[in-house]
This record gives sequence, C-alpha cells and structure tokens, in this order.
Amino acid sequence: MANYTAADVKKLRELTGAGMMDCKKALDEADGNVDGAVEALRIKGQKGVAKREGRSAENGAVVSLISEDKTSGVLLELKCETDFVAKGEKFQNVANTLAAHVAATSPADIEALLASEIEPGKTVQAFVDEANANLGEKIVLDRFAQFTGGYVAAYMHRTMPDLPPQVGVLVELDKENAEVAKDVAQHITAFAPKYLNRDEVPAETVENERRVAEATSREEGKPEAALPKIVEGRVNGFFKEVVVLEQAFAKDNKKSVQKVLDEAGVSLKRFARIKVGI
Repeated sequence: MANYTAADVKKLRELTGAGMMDCKKALDEADGNVDGAVEALRIKGQKGVAKREGRSAENGAVVSLISEDKTSGVLLELKCETDFVAKGEKFQNVANTLAAHVAATSPADIEALLASEIEPGKTVQAFVDEANANLGEKIVLDRFAQFTGGYVAAYMHRTMPDLPPQVGVLVELDKENAEVAKDVAQHITAFAPKYLNRDEVPAETVENERRVAEATSREEGKPEAALPKIVEGRVNGFFKEVVVLEQAFAKDNKKSVQKVLDEAGVSLKRFARIKVGI
C-alpha cells in the first residue's frame, strides 16, 4: 500500500486539477511522493494535449486589468471547451495571470506573447499547454488588446450570472471621465461597432457597400437621376451601423456617440471589443 494520505490526494488535485482516481493512481506510481505524482500527471496530460487539438474551444472568459493610475489597460480572451471549466477558479486564475503578464511585458502581438517567458525557462505557450494538460480541455489564447497613454477603462459583461464575463470592452479617452468611459464602453458592448471613425473603414469595404447600394437601388426601380443621392444615403447609413462615433447613443438615441463625447469635452482615441468565441 502506497504511503500517502487523503490530504495528499487533495493537494494533488488542487495542484493539477486531475480527477481523484487519476491522482490516487499517480500517487501509487510515485510511491506517495506528491512531486513525482505531479510530474507523472503532467506527462500524461501533455500526451492528451495533441488529442485535444482538433476539438472546438468556443467557451471561456474575457478578463481585464487596469493600472492604478488608469493610464493603461489589458483585455484578454482565454478559450476552453466547456462552460464548466470556464467558470472554474483555476481557469480564471490562468486568464488573470496571462493578463498580468501582458500588462508587465507589452508584447507586440499574439506571436510575441506566446513566445515570451512568463516564468524562467517557460514560455506563455508552454504555460497554456500546461493549463491544457491540467484542466483536461483544449485551452486557447489567441486575442488580447493593450492600451497605454490616455485614460483607460474597461467594461465587462456577463451573459449568464454563473459564468465569467463573456464580453469585454476596453476604451481609451484623451482625458479622464469615468462616467463617459463607462457609458461608451457599455454602448460598444451592446452595439458592437467595428471601427472608430470613417477613416478606419477600408476603402474596398466602402466601395463594395456603394456597389451594393447602387445595384439594390436599380433593382428597386429608383429613378436614374436620383441614384447618386440614394446611394450616398445608404452608404452613410452603413457608416452609422459600423462606426462607433456615428452610432446613435445607447442611452439617448437622439444623440450620436460623437455628440455625447463632444458635450463631455472628451475624445475617444480607440476601443477594443472581445466576445468569447466570436
């Protein structure tokens, strides 16, 4: 009989997230040595990582981290396979640890983030793979945003009360205004704009909308002489759907988001919106 106690099994489960029977088997194999059992479980877990690669990771959480002086912030999505794992403390700890690492290192992009060392000798990719092994599900890190320079705020939205936030928005204003930052972030959460202003919309996207608007107008039998005005009106309507500054404000649809910002004397410099799995 192996030399270990129920407390050892409990400790091993807490360290690895493995099931009770797997922990007991690992302790048997390691002759009661917890460290040896941890290594055994991780080796077996890493073997399972490849098997999980083809699975779909569409659940997960969005986490945020804002500096004390509100001049920088991070938004990060970590995905998993099931909402059961997503709402677990271990999974959320992994996500928060990754967000803190981004805040500390400011990686240029996701490739740089995954290649960076989160611990001496351990890359972020290895850290995520370890979480994959310990939690027994496919864990994916492929999106984050980081703002530095202005007044940064975040708004996190839960789609279900028992799940972690599934939608996160990061906004940066040119000056401090907590109320407006929150209102605009909530608006972005609800209306999902794609661009800050018209200049950000790719020219080919605008031209495609213009072609569609003209073809639709002709199909509807609109007078030829009126087509330019009708097409321009429809293109402007497209801008009001996808450009945040031109959208009707969520709390007062008689005003645009730009109007609300102007009245408050602030500017929205940039934003990021992340919804789990989308």
